[in-house]
Amino acid sequence: MRRTDRIAEPWGSRTPYGPGEPWPVRVDSYLADGVTADDVQHWAQSASILHSNGDALDIAVVDGRIVGVRGRAIDRTNHGRLGPKDLYGWQANNSPDRLTRPLIRRDGELVETDWDTAMDAVASRTRELLCELGPSSIGFYTTGQLFLEEYYTLGLIAHAGIGTNHVDGNTRLCTATAATALKQSFASDGQPGSYTDIDHADVVCLYGHNMAETQTVLWTRILDRLAGPNPPRIVCVDPRRTPVADHATVHLAPRPGTNVMLMNALLHELLDHDWIDHEYVDAHAVGLAELRKMLQGHTVEHAAEVCDIPADDLREAARLIGTSQQLVSTVLQGFYQSHQATAASVQVNNIHILRGMLGRPGCGILQMNGQPTAQNTRECGADGDLPAFRNWSNDAHIEELARVWNVDPMDIPHYTAPTHAMQIMRYVEDGSIRLLYVTATNPAVSMPELARMREILSQDRLFLVVQDIFLSETAQLADVVLPAATWGEKTGTFTNVDRTVHLSEKAVDPPGDARADLDILIDYARRLDLRDKDGAPLVKWSTPEEAFEGWKDCSRGRPCDYTGITYDKLRGGSGIQWPCNDEHPDGAERIYVDGEFWAQPGYCESYGCDLVTGSPVEPTEYRALNPAGKAIIKAAEYLPLHEPPSEKFPYQLITGRTLYHFHTRTKTARAPQLQGAAPEVWVEASTGDATREGWSEGDILQVTTPRGEVTARLRIGGIRDGVLFLPFHYGYWDVSSGHEPDGHGRAANELTFTDWDPASKQPIFKTAAAAAVRVAESGGVPAPAPTTTASRPVTSAVPPTRGDPSAMALEDAATAGGAR
Repeated sequence: MRRTDRIAEPWGSRTPYGPGEPWPVRVDSYLADGVTADDVQHWAQSASILHSNGDALDIAVVDGRIVGVRGRAIDRTNHGRLGPKDLYGWQANNSPDRLTRPLIRRDGELVETDWDTAMDAVASRTRELLCELGPSSIGFYTTGQLFLEEYYTLGLIAHAGIGTNHVDGNTRLCTATAATALKQSFASDGQPGSYTDIDHADVVCLYGHNMAETQTVLWTRILDRLAGPNPPRIVCVDPRRTPVADHATVHLAPRPGTNVMLMNALLHELLDHDWIDHEYVDAHAVGLAELRKMLQGHTVEHAAEVCDIPADDLREAARLIGTSQQLVSTVLQGFYQSHQATAASVQVNNIHILRGMLGRPGCGILQMNGQPTAQNTRECGADGDLPAFRNWSNDAHIEELARVWNVDPMDIPHYTAPTHAMQIMRYVEDGSIRLLYVTATNPAVSMPELARMREILSQDRLFLVVQDIFLSETAQLADVVLPAATWGEKTGTFTNVDRTVHLSEKAVDPPGDARADLDILIDYARRLDLRDKDGAPLVKWSTPEEAFEGWKDCSRGRPCDYTGITYDKLRGGSGIQWPCNDEHPDGAERIYVDGEFWAQPGYCESYGCDLVTGSPVEPTEYRALNPAGKAIIKAAEYLPLHEPPSEKFPYQLITGRTLYHFHTRTKTARAPQLQGAAPEVWVEASTGDATREGWSEGDILQVTTPRGEVTARLRIGGIRDGVLFLPFHYGYWDVSSGHEPDGHGRAANELTFTDWDPASKQPIFKTAAAAAVRVAESGGVPAPAPTTTASRPVTSAVPPTRGDPSAMALEDAATAGGAR
């Protein structure tokens, strides 16, 4: 046993292991002060809901209250380990400011009401709009934090019941490019790799992915490989000096917005040195000739100039990739939220196709998710797609889904591509959407260009419904607020990045009159009297397990086949990877084994689109390109930024996350250890820029773009010259102190602009042109940024980030079989 301050040591102690060996077990746990393991009356099985890694854990309960967590040693995902958000974030459940009763707006104020009044108001307005303006007047904007059963129910209500095409989630902001990139290359969503590939890899590439902060336990797995014999070599692509970069064999820090140029140069080197598995490509891929043509002139020297990185570093990265025997690549927001997001991410897929690095141990791609249940929005039809990876442009798929739901195919909107979140907000802005139902997300902080977003959500003609657990910035604008139960207070399943399905059991009752999201959605459907074509209720379940069984029927025979999974099979053991069916009764560790893809024209989820314009590929065009259903190598031309730096705005602003917070801090700001580690917004600049500008650590800077301004203390750190970084978590409402701060100068998205990737429709948060001026000197006070992460200072004078005595957690590596 080891007691550790997991604020100061986010990744805990090492348990080294070598290639091909099992990752040793280390069980992490944390209980509230004064509570011992002997005091715990019940442990409820679950997994983390505060990041996308899916760390399995048990919830400790005493007297009907959550008092802590422990990692599940048996689980394939984390082997017992937990990250800081896992260990401390559960405290938000017990926060005294939880929503406990419905609220309704009367005379301009939100006042408490009962459930019948609140739900009648929502259902009545829905019916009025359906009669007056039709289904397109109603939109749904959901989250990446609900359970599979809730997403599937929402998708059924929205698509088959109401008949609207306006359904999306905040996964559009974090993981839309992951799905789109996979569809471009493999004609279907679904992660080709598995976390266990890290156990075998000799090279791991992280593209725009600060895994050390976003998926701390997965990074712990890499750290343990690095500490063992024959460690993998690391290639890091990131403009900041992240903890990943610290451990990298090669760190490439490109100018923001040049990712496609960088990737094209890497591919050019692979072709130039013939680091290609020709037998694999000939048998299992199409499109190589187009790629060769596009890459002419995309030399290392040209890319080094455009990206402003050393040519030798780029060559070394290409050599590592090209000569690796087992290659793992991960991609996240540095690519997804940047210029030409899908085009850049697809080039990562191209590398694996060219090298034949798919479907075997140590050879995998993880186009990562930013949220814990984002995969389920994509699977279940709550992010604009149709359930079970069905193709909205394939009439046979619509007919099949209609049979599952027992509705007429024409009741399922498929006349055009589903409406993405940014377009939904534009329809709200122009008045064509009059009711917006927002679930478990906070667009008044997370969306780009917040001044505009506040105006959109505040319109009198909009009926705004918010279903959440706290009175967020968005909930404060609502006409009806529905208090929801959260993780630990309801039962359901959710799926992590590598297709592992976990069961989360209800541990305690929700506070007051709060209800599970599934119960609220079923109540909504019944008040609307939604029916199938035989007159039976459209939603035919009333419990989570019944909803899961309904989902299994929908997934049957599709890529994300769940038919072999049951609640009982998930209880007590490890998570299970889909597809899980008769062919794979225990789940499939990897997909695309031996070049078997889901890309056949009659089966695939997507025919793809043009990477520059986003225009869909026609079915006939796809059949001509890929009649045998192979992987698709897609070339991408580099295009200049939409908002480059200028004399007035000389810097490039990027936004991102910190290890200690999740999204808009709705939960993590209510966990004292996490809030104490990163209590307030800051801005990062490089040593070179600070020296040139005459700035010092802790100086108060005003950062401006054409959209607005943010005032924050300066952290001088390891970011590249010409780039500023702001964490996006800090909103208008000061969650930790419970009061409204002066002005709107804390949220990074005051500065970002309304622009999105043409293919994935994901907003571009990382290439805004900005200016910065000092408005006050530091007064000897450093920036509130953590010193343990990518925001660490260049000076040693800043006090290190530490937790207080309440941050001490236990590590038990007694069964690990390896040194610490």
